[in-house]
Amino acid sequence: MTAREHPPANSPTRTPAGISPAEPAPAPNGRGAPKVVAEGVLSSVRPDPRADDGRRPLAWLHITAPGRGTTPTARSWCACGRDLFAAGQTRALALISDHDRHRTTCPLWADDRSAVA
Repeated sequence: MTAREHPPANSPTRTPAGISPAEPAPAPNGRGAPKVVAEGVLSSVRPDPRADDGRRPLAWLHITAPGRGTTPTARSWCACGRDLFAAGQTRALALISDHDRHRTTCPLWADDRSAVA
C-alpha cells in the first residue's frame, strides 16, 4: 500500500506579480492629497455625552416589593453615612417616610440646596 502525499493544510498563497498594497485615491481636484473622511461623515468634534456636570447622587432608596406572599424590603443609603434596612410592609413604609424626612435634615442635602439657590 502506498501512502499518498497531502499538500500542507495552511500553505501561504503567493501574491501575483504587479499587485501592490492599497494606496489612497487622489483628491477630486487631481492634486493627489488623500481624502481624510468619507462623504457624509461629520468631521467636527462633538461634545462628550458623558461629560461631568458636577452633580453627584447623595441618597438612594431601594425598595423591593416582590409578589404575593413574600416580604417587601427597603434600604436607605446616604452619602453622609446613613445606611438603614427594613423588612416587612410596616417597617418598609416607615423607612420610606424616614428617608423623605432625612432629605430635609441631612447636612449634605442642605449644602447641595444652598449651592443651587
